[in-house]
Amino acid sequence: MIRLGLMSFAHVHAEAYVQNIRGILDAQLVGAADDDPARGEHFAAKLGVQPFPTYQDLLAQHLDGVIVCSENTRHRAHVEMAARAGVSVLCEKPLATTLPDARAMIEASARAGVTLMVAFPMRFSAPVLQARQAVEEGIVGKIGCCIGTNQGQNPRQQREWFVKKQLAGGGAVMDHTVHLVDILRWYLRTEVAEVYAQTTELLPDGNGEVETGGLILLTLANGLFASIDCSWSRPASYPTWGGLTLELIGERGVLRVDAFRQNLIIYPGRSPEIQWQPWGSDANQAMMAEFVSAIREHRGPAVTGTDGYRALEVITAAYESARTGQPVRLPVAGQHTERA
Repeated sequence: MIRLGLMSFAHVHAEAYVQNIRGILDAQLVGAADDDPARGEHFAAKLGVQPFPTYQDLLAQHLDGVIVCSENTRHRAHVEMAARAGVSVLCEKPLATTLPDARAMIEASARAGVTLMVAFPMRFSAPVLQARQAVEEGIVGKIGCCIGTNQGQNPRQQREWFVKKQLAGGGAVMDHTVHLVDILRWYLRTEVAEVYAQTTELLPDGNGEVETGGLILLTLANGLFASIDCSWSRPASYPTWGGLTLELIGERGVLRVDAFRQNLIIYPGRSPEIQWQPWGSDANQAMMAEFVSAIREHRGPAVTGTDGYRALEVITAAYESARTGQPVRLPVAGQHTERA
């Protein structure tokens, strides 16, 4: 039995991860701990999870792995704490908010000989996987450019810390860029060479600390270019929290993938709010199963700390570009690796 713990309920995905762990036959959720005692007690009671007073108490339970769902700027401290305890980690995205922190997390995990996986569930999305197969088979021919969107509601509606720069590190760019950057690297087997970005604080529900919208233009090392709309542009009344699409324009056609297309549209009889009810495969469930399998089989995960680092490189370059109004070149890829 793979024994797992949850470090913090800060992230909105933590609640889903509890159910994902319970859906794996050879995995056991031992318990959870939280920096915020009130938050920890609330969600532990709501979800029926054994609470522990501190992270040290949780890590002392002979765990095989933990899922780090704390606020973005606290990821490094919690990953390093788990690594010192000899416990593997699935870390919520983004891996960190600064490149030095991300590098330190990768190195700490390598020294401890534990797995560090980053929560990029789109790698396990059925539509995204099918589209990747089509790219591999060359169905649309040589690809020239890509158009990506990862829009959504402002997450402050669920967790206020997402708009606190000291805890989140940034806003929509920090929150909604990583998935498409990772997919592009994964699909096209190349790295991002240059980043140009514009951001805005004009979209609703902001607080002036972080951007609520952004458009990022990427030039890849193979000459292909791509755009990413990472904005929190969906209103509170929108039927789902977010979505992800990607169009790949090739010599022989256009391939479009919508990662959240598998849903039913529900029109409640006495409520004005339209809802989406997903019916397709659960990318989070498949991601959690991969984490458990990597621990059980003593191998590297499908999504590594380096993948998280590469996505963060683009995020930090986007913020620098937005600040200066100039494109930012990225360093040569391949300089930072970790234990497989």
